[in-house]
Amino acid sequence: MRILFFLLFILQFTYIWGQTNPQKEDTIQQKTERLKEVIISANTILGSKFEIKNKTGSASYISEEDLKKFSYTNINRVLQTVPGINIYEEDGFGLRPNISLRGTSPERSAKINLMEDGVLIAPAPYSAPAAYYFPTIGRMQAVEILKGSSQIQYGPNTTGGAINMISSRIPDEFSGRASIAAGNYGSRNTQLVIGDSYQNFGFVTDYFNYSSDGFKDLDGDGNTGFDKSDYLAKFRVNSNLDAKMYQSLTFKIQYSEEEANETYLGLTDEDFEENPYRRYRASSEDVMNAEHQQYQLTHFIQVSPSLNISTTGYLNKFKRNWYKLTDVNLGERVSINSILSSPQDYPLEYQTILGNEDTQDDVMGIKANNRTYTSNGAQSIAKLRWGSGWLQTLEAGIRYHEDNEDRFQWVDRYAFENQELIRTTVGEKGADANRISSAKALAAHLLYTLKIENLTLTPGLRYENITLTRTDYGTSDPNRTGEDIAIRENNVDVWIPGIGANYRFNNHISVFGGIHKGFSPPSNTPGQNAEESINYELGSRFGFKGFSGELVGFYNDYQNLLGSDLAATGGTGSLDQFNAGEVRVSGIELLLNYNLLYNTSGKFKLPISISYTLTDTEFLTSFDSNEDIYGVVTKGDEIPYIAKNQLNATLGLQHKKFEVNLNSRYTGAFRTKAGSGQIPENFKVDSNFIVDLSAHYFLNENFTLSTNIINLFDSEYAVSRVPAGLRPGHPFGFNAGLQFSF
Repeated sequence: MRILFFLLFILQFTYIWGQTNPQKEDTIQQKTERLKEVIISANTILGSKFEIKNKTGSASYISEEDLKKFSYTNINRVLQTVPGINIYEEDGFGLRPNISLRGTSPERSAKINLMEDGVLIAPAPYSAPAAYYFPTIGRMQAVEILKGSSQIQYGPNTTGGAINMISSRIPDEFSGRASIAAGNYGSRNTQLVIGDSYQNFGFVTDYFNYSSDGFKDLDGDGNTGFDKSDYLAKFRVNSNLDAKMYQSLTFKIQYSEEEANETYLGLTDEDFEENPYRRYRASSEDVMNAEHQQYQLTHFIQVSPSLNISTTGYLNKFKRNWYKLTDVNLGERVSINSILSSPQDYPLEYQTILGNEDTQDDVMGIKANNRTYTSNGAQSIAKLRWGSGWLQTLEAGIRYHEDNEDRFQWVDRYAFENQELIRTTVGEKGADANRISSAKALAAHLLYTLKIENLTLTPGLRYENITLTRTDYGTSDPNRTGEDIAIRENNVDVWIPGIGANYRFNNHISVFGGIHKGFSPPSNTPGQNAEESINYELGSRFGFKGFSGELVGFYNDYQNLLGSDLAATGGTGSLDQFNAGEVRVSGIELLLNYNLLYNTSGKFKLPISISYTLTDTEFLTSFDSNEDIYGVVTKGDEIPYIAKNQLNATLGLQHKKFEVNLNSRYTGAFRTKAGSGQIPENFKVDSNFIVDLSAHYFLNENFTLSTNIINLFDSEYAVSRVPAGLRPGHPFGFNAGLQFSF
């Protein structure tokens, strides 16, 4: 409460200051332009690439123009151009990505802040952050990435960074676009956006659908693809732009539904070598059904030319049931991960999942991973600017947040009969898991920016007070009468400081650096400590004669890394966390941009961009985790699923009538269990080099023909060994389409 009263005092003071220190009256046009910039920033972190130049920490901005080059619907491919990001794929479509920023644990992107329009968007960001829901990247207008000390005001995770996706904005005038595309594997993309603004009202609507029949070959035939539809609408009412205190109220509503015939069942090494796109018959019933709803109400007020306040209330709801094969029981239950990891140890179980012969009843368990999530809260951010010689900004923010995950799961038993799965026992609902994990969190931050000529300093302080609770009704009480209830609780109260600096030597080169505390919430196990680290970065930005770039070195010193028991990584799926001890993560990030035709007449542009990431990891303590990707860890081992070397290069040829873009990426081999030295073949994902290609022909100012190709050379490559067995990347994919804009 002291933090709350302190922030309210600051807001009251700054309001009075703004009223008693009027500045010279602006013209309506000047005020309009400034307001547009400020209003856009209400739900953004950066707002544009220009803002990166003066940041005291590492940041990246993927613009609408960048997104249109390839029109990716896979977030993994969108982020691959950004240095410092490690990703391992799972389904080939990016439906449930595993994203790491600067060496954080990548599993289900649970250790980074995922946001849409400035609001936390993971299903339950504090109590169950694993991203089984991820916003549809195809409907986004921009993507912002913050790393290092520049992301101290965003939480709860402050170690790696934050990713904020910007959905379709309300346009300044009547405009819209429509697109349709189709390709191999039955892939289809459709989008329709329309919006307008009047003097005191504005709106935008966005419909996006994408689907595929799947690129995997299911034994016995069947669809292995997905179908996802996403609907978005925003409505704004506002005062006149020349009002003494401009105000706006924006309501956002979003709904999506997804059916994905996805599975956790991969392949053995031998079967992968023979046909990486094969899918075993035992996964024929596997399917994910999911729905997501988002409601958001944002009030913005420009109190004075130097003070604005943005307040947002939000409610996110997500429900899903991933019905998928989990085990084989021929007298003893064996997980599918164990079977595929060591088929020689479980030959009968392996033959069972092939489904070539009839089996006894109940030998296979298909679990209904039935869960519902709720995430809601309110946040307010005030920004005050003052000074002439010394430009100063104070940002004060506060958020109250609640979320929960409700697990009500069961397991049906199956048998094979005539090479078809037959359900032989219907599981009792709630008999596998019947519990609610919840969190209540009060967060606040202060960020002060001081600019003295060429020097910018940004000290900041974040506060998190979190109560994490688990209410377990037991597997024999489906009606939740409470007769066998078990409740546990964990509390966290933490201050998270940080400071960054940026110095511009001239218009061509600057240096920046920072130090901040890294934090990630623990689980609801009583007394468990949070993940904590001290993080350092030092870098330089430069640009001259068409050439620009950024070079950054970072060092993350973990005092306590937390691992999680996730089914997605071959574990039991309990979500219990464990102490992985002290860890060191260091690396180098390099980004270079140049127009190879910089000094030519200007009819053509030939931009090239190269990014490189070196990530070095090391456990400084030994421990044993049987239910996670870490395994048995010895001091000096490397963190699994973090590629040491990554290289990405894009090349474009641009003309007013057409555009061609080539994107290539190299991902070095990485280990799938903690270890050191040479990577054993059974704990390894080999390196790969993948090339994508896109082409656009502008028929006129309204119509555009486009072609997009992923994996141009049809490379066969593995992307992971989790959740169970080897999994392939997407093969050669082609689509062609037509876009209309007005």
